Amino acid sequence: MEPTKVQSEGGLNVTLTIRLLMHGKEVGSIIGKKGETVKKMREESGARINISEGNCPERIVTITGPTDAIFKAFAMIAYKFEEDIINSMSNSPAPSKPPVTLRLVVPASQCGSLIGKGGSKIKEMRESTGSQVQVAGDMLPNSTERAVTISGTPEAIIQCVKQICVVMLESPPKGATIPYRPKPASTPVIFSGGQAYTIQGQYAIPHPDQLTKLHQLAMQQTPFTPLGQTTPAFPGLDASPPASTHELTIPNDLIGCIIGRQGTKINEIRQMSGAQIKIANAMEGSSERQITITGTPANISLAQYLINARFRDVAAMWNDPSSMTPS
Repeated sequence: MEPTKVQSEGGLNVTLTIRLLMHGKEVGSIIGKKGETVKKMREESGARINISEGNCPERIVTITGPTDAIFKAFAMIAYKFEEDIINSMSNSPAPSKPPVTLRLVVPASQCGSLIGKGGSKIKEMRESTGSQVQVAGDMLPNSTERAVTISGTPEAIIQCVKQICVVMLESPPKGATIPYRPKPASTPVIFSGGQAYTIQGQYAIPHPDQLTKLHQLAMQQTPFTPLGQTTPAFPGLDASPPASTHELTIPNDLIGCIIGRQGTKINEIRQMSGAQIKIANAMEGSSERQITITGTPANISLAQYLINARFRDVAAMWNDPSSMTPS
């Protein structure tokens, strides 16, 4: 295969979007003081470079433009990362320079083409560019995308990105892609008496932001009455509060929106809250289902909040149960 030929004939006028996954420190390096570095990269490459918002340990950097603009932007990023490595090594007598590493986020439906039959394509990329290329076996959380890690010298990385762009142009994604969105830094938020708290060490610190208002809104719109006791307000938290159990009853026709398609929503609530959540089977003749939440008071409080917030999200559907997602 002659990748350069494909690029010159069909690639250079094609607009392409490549997504990169970066740690906060890497993003800071790309942005530069007062945004000067990213501004220079945008101007000199001609590519659009967008950086996802949010206080997340990981951020998504999206590069869009004609393929030649994308290659220029990648070259500038790779050389910037190499410069960072050299600067960080000035204090250490390391014998060899570690490689530059970039992580691309690629729709899983295109990863087969990147790997090739029996790994032939990825092997060819490694051999022809001298870079290391790894395609993650698992999809990134809550998405249909995989991480593709490229390591090597900036020159090797640029050659590798060129070949990946060719493959992506020749094999567009199949079906809908659910993009990966990094989650915010996980500071647990708990709710008590309509106030949000974040856990810092052993203490619960009041956390005044939009979430509190959302919580109050959700509480007003809750279509069920909790049977158990709500978490008492606490200015301080025990290092390891004992596990307790809390029970709720939910109308049968609303249980579907809590469970979600193939259990996705309930699993998300379990994961985010850290609580165990069991939904009893429907009883004959009963129009309600019982939910048992087990965990620390903080876990239970957060699980309750997430369930309430779920009801708030589907409040518009309450008058039209037929539009709800089947469980």
